[in-house]
Amino acid sequence: MLHRLIFALLMSFFLAFLMTAWVTWLNLGGDRPFFQPWLTAFASAWPAAALIAFLVGPFVQKITVRIVNQLERTRATRTH
Repeated sequence: MLHRLIFALLMSFFLAFLMTAWVTWLNLGGDRPFFQPWLTAFASAWPAAALIAFLVGPFVQKITVRIVNQLERTRATRTH
């Protein structure tokens, strides 16, 4: 459980950090103040992203395993 929590916090931090920077830059461009609106967006986005990552992470992991298993079975049947 601790691993899941730390992973969700770190992954959501980097995703929220980079995505809010990108979207803020797209919306404001380079001619307006950037850092204050970006940090405000990040401060709002990170808690939501962390909660979503923690709650949805196990579901996404299960879907990922199913997709990878299906791709590996498909690949194995094509090579034989």
